[in-house]
Amino acid sequence: MALAQRTVTQTNGRANVEGFQDRFNKIANNVSGVVVTSEKNIHLALLGLFAQGHVLLEDLPGVGKTLLAKTIADSIEGKFSRIQFTSDLLPTDITGTSVFDMQNQTFEFVPGPIFANVVVADELNRAGPRTQGALLEAMAESQISADGKRWELPRPFLIVATQNLVESHGTYPLPNSQLDRFLISMSLGLPNREQELEILYRSQHGAIRVSPVATADEIVAMQETALNVEVSHPIKEYIVNLATATRENEDFIVGVSPRGSAALVRGCQAWAAISGRDFVVPEDVQELAPYIWGHRITARPEAEFSSGSEAITRILKSVPVPL
Repeated sequence: MALAQRTVTQTNGRANVEGFQDRFNKIANNVSGVVVTSEKNIHLALLGLFAQGHVLLEDLPGVGKTLLAKTIADSIEGKFSRIQFTSDLLPTDITGTSVFDMQNQTFEFVPGPIFANVVVADELNRAGPRTQGALLEAMAESQISADGKRWELPRPFLIVATQNLVESHGTYPLPNSQLDRFLISMSLGLPNREQELEILYRSQHGAIRVSPVATADEIVAMQETALNVEVSHPIKEYIVNLATATRENEDFIVGVSPRGSAALVRGCQAWAAISGRDFVVPEDVQELAPYIWGHRITARPEAEFSSGSEAITRILKSVPVPL
């Protein structure tokens, strides 16, 4: 009886993952109909949504960062908002503020743009540190504290932040405490010749809009499905060994935190579901670690790394892979 029950459970779990993959592919195809970039870039950007994390897009201006974020939002039947970060933006412009009601002679809290399912934080590093910090509680706990109360944010909740390169004029580097709250950090890169031609053809008649292909409730259900993907003990040991290697490496000032290890587990669970599997394999870890950990480590100035993702790639080569 126990064996039969276990078989049914495994079958149902597999069916859930297959449904996850089908719906994910519809969303990814919806996004690729507007955004000209690689399939992997689109999958990585969507990973933040299904692993209940947040995405940081860092690149040169004009390569489609905001368009990608906006199209992801349009593909989901939920509330969308966009915050343009500038040097004079205040924390209350994000979280909301209390307004005095003359008629009732009371203060009433008016929610800010952070109260949405998908929030595009455009050019995040153009705001000062105090305003950047207003996002920390929202990113970590899906809530904000305002007017002496705690306010829950809607589910699903995703921040897609775009960041100009630090060398750009008028930018403030993001602190490590905030970088550690992003699940994925990635770059779209410049398009190749064929991709740029496709961009010109798509844009000649104006902006392309997409219709939603999933509801907010369906996204929440997919998030729950991802959390049920199996992560075996050897895979967890592998992730811990990798994290330990970053902390013991003399080329790093700061290694990966336990929060980073937990983030990699959640990312691998969602990545496995995207691939139609209900279990994580070492290849998932190797594929995602540079994107999930690259922005969480701090290398010494004398270390010969062009980026954090390159540093993590080297760490992956130095740690044995479980069989």
